[in-house]
Amino acid sequence: MPQTIHVKSKEKLAHSPTLNTILMVEDALKNSGDLMTLAELKNGLPKKVMHQTLLRILDYLQFSGKIIIGTKGILWVFEERSELNKLIRRGTEI
Repeated sequence: MPQTIHVKSKEKLAHSPTLNTILMVEDALKNSGDLMTLAELKNGLPKKVMHQTLLRILDYLQFSGKIIIGTKGILWVFEERSELNKLIRRGTEI
């Protein structure tokens, strides 16, 4: 029997960004290669993103260690493990 979830009408449910939006912001920051202000990031995105949604994505990226947010802007700091990826591709599946 399916469960029913009751939500009070006065409660506000937080909006969560879609995976496509998160990836779009990640790509913009990754490809910038330099410090970016919030305004530059907003203007550099291929699609418009609501301000609150963008802030939520930036919080997630900072928490996961992919970016640093400072007083002068946002910087992409995450480095992919290309050596590990090469070893995984060459490895033998058991």
